[in-house]
Amino acid sequence: MIFGASTCLLRGRKPHEHSKVTFVELFFDLVFVFAITQLSHYLLEHFTVAGIMQTALMLMAVWWVWIYTSWATNWLDPRTTPVRVALFALMLVGLVLSTSIPEAFGTRAAGFAAAYVLMQVGRSAFMLWALRRHDGGNYRNFQRITAWFVLSALFWIAGIFADGQARFALWAIALAIEYAAPACGFRTPGLGRSTTTEWDISGAHIAERCGLFIIVALGESILVTGVTFGKMDWMAATAAAFAVAFIGSVAMWWIYFNIGAERAAEYIAASDDPGRHARVAYTYTHLLPVAGIIVTAVSDELVLAHSGGHVDFKTAATTLGGPALFLVGNLIFKRILAGSRGLSHMVGLGLLLLAAPAALIAPPLVLGAITSAILVVVAIWETRSLGAHAPLQPAARASAVPVKPKARPRKRKRG
Repeated sequence: MIFGASTCLLRGRKPHEHSKVTFVELFFDLVFVFAITQLSHYLLEHFTVAGIMQTALMLMAVWWVWIYTSWATNWLDPRTTPVRVALFALMLVGLVLSTSIPEAFGTRAAGFAAAYVLMQVGRSAFMLWALRRHDGGNYRNFQRITAWFVLSALFWIAGIFADGQARFALWAIALAIEYAAPACGFRTPGLGRSTTTEWDISGAHIAERCGLFIIVALGESILVTGVTFGKMDWMAATAAAFAVAFIGSVAMWWIYFNIGAERAAEYIAASDDPGRHARVAYTYTHLLPVAGIIVTAVSDELVLAHSGGHVDFKTAATTLGGPALFLVGNLIFKRILAGSRGLSHMVGLGLLLLAAPAALIAPPLVLGAITSAILVVVAIWETRSLGAHAPLQPAARASAVPVKPKARPRKRKRG
């Protein structure tokens, strides 16, 4: 560790080519399918003010450890053995983190906090070892990053020995430190601060990785829907609820991936400062659509289990709140990168607000059908809007190569 890795473990970069996502990165993501499932179940079973706040805190922690690992593999070459072993080690500790989620604020606080700290500090230490001899600029960046994680670790560990609200407060302080760090450029006494232009990343790689995490979250939603439906008697109401849940998931996929996400990836790939765009649009903003998908998964399970009867507060809040969170996150994301005004998303949010009174009179199945229909409307509207009006984005203009007009052929003189 003192002398650094003798062999270069970094990706080889070629001009106009982005770093490809590797199979080991996809394998690493499987741990987070389990983590998302644990979070949705925790929210379902602890739908109180305290439970919602605890779920939000744990989601922020899970997202933060995943996104930082995605940044790391943007530079590291996962085809090398040391990097693969490091990812496998992170997977193992990540399983401990995920299994601790149901009792993170109970008997397994040590498992959750210790696993989280080990993943964040351990990965940063590995980056220092990998970078020292081969990338001095990023080595200094990760010195600063490691210092911030060591500082936050004090609060994570202290929370293990606290109870109730005190534990939540200490862990919230730890996350506040970590979430503030990129915005502050990881400013560290004696080490200075980082600038986004120093984060020489492949923007397309970050875009693809975050898109895959959306797939992970949607996959968990479909998994919950399928498992719940499989345990129930197949009646018309449950079959309809099953179809409504699936249509909602498809609409979410369509809203995120159709056109807008592709344009965003092109924009960041051609940007002169991909680090800045990756920090705002992907590192921070993507947490909102992920949260929306998780909340919607809880709603799908509730509607499937109780398709008729009265809509309780939990069902109403998740059925309306999940799509709203998803649309807000997508609206911000696409405004930052794709240059979209997001009129379809704003109308969708307005329709969700207008649908709120339906929770007082309509059964859960009808309310779920209304929100899924709103998502379908947004998906169709955006597809037609962006498809019909596809102006050349700033990224495309920046990357376009001007073509010189062909010279006119000279007339041959007649001799």
